Amino acid sequence: STLDRSSAASDVYKRQVIEGLPVLPGTQDPGRLEGKVAIVVGGGQTPGDTIGNGRATAITFARQGARVLVVDRRIESADDTVSMIHSEGGEAASYETDATSENDCKEMVAACSKAFGKLDILHNNVGVAEGDAGPAHIKEETWDWILDVNLKSVVMPCKAALPVMREQRSGSIINISSIAAICSLPLIAYKTSKAGINAYTQALAVGNAKHGIRANVIMPGLMNTPMAIEGNVKSRGIAKEQVISER
Repeated sequence: STLDRSSAASDVYKRQVIEGLPVLPGTQDPGRLEGKVAIVVGGGQTPGDTIGNGRATAITFARQGARVLVVDRRIESADDTVSMIHSEGGEAASYETDATSENDCKEMVAACSKAFGKLDILHNNVGVAEGDAGPAHIKEETWDWILDVNLKSVVMPCKAALPVMREQRSGSIINISSIAAICSLPLIAYKTSKAGINAYTQALAVGNAKHGIRANVIMPGLMNTPMAIEGNVKSRGIAKEQVISER
C-alpha cells in the first residue's frame, strides 16, 4: 500500500541520517511515482565498492511508489537490485536481456506489459568505455563495440517502448548520456557515443511530443560509481584514490 511504502521509505531516510549515510532521492518525499510502472535498463551494476547509477535509479523509483522491472544482461545483478527493493517494501521484478537486440527489447516490453499492465517510464542506463583511446590510438574493434553498445542500448529499447507509450498517449523516456559529450575527453569513442545519444534523444522528444511522450537526457560528470571509477583506473593506469580525488 501507499502507507506501507511511505513508512518504509521514511525508515530508510531516518537510518541514513542516524548512520551519517548519503541520503538518496526518494527517501524524504515518497509517492511521486505511485501507480507508475518503470523499466530500468542496466538496473544491475558493475561490481565495485559503491552503488551504480542504474541500481540507485531502480531503488529510487521504487521508493517513490513505482513498480519496477529491473533489466540487466547479468540476471544475478538485477536480482540483487530487486532484493534491495523488496527489503524496503517496494515492488519489482528482474529480467535478463541484451539491450542491443531489437527482438530482446520487444520481448522485454511485452514482459513488462504482461507483468504490470503498462509502461510509464523507460530509463536507459547501459554504457561501456573499456579499451577506449584518443583519435590517434583508437582500435577499430573497440570503436565498433563502444558505439554499438552505447547507441543501440538506447535506440532499441526506445523503439520497443514507443508503440506502448503512443497507445497510452503518455510516457517518459530518460537516456543516460554524459558530460563527456560536450567536454574535452581523450576517450573518443565514448564521447562520440554520448553525443549521439544527445542527438537521438532530441529527435525522439520532438517527434513524440504529439503522442504525450517526453524524452530527456541526463549528462552526469565523473561520479563515484563502480563503472566510472574502475573504468578510469583501468584505462589510465592510476590509483583509485587519485581518480576519486580528481572528481
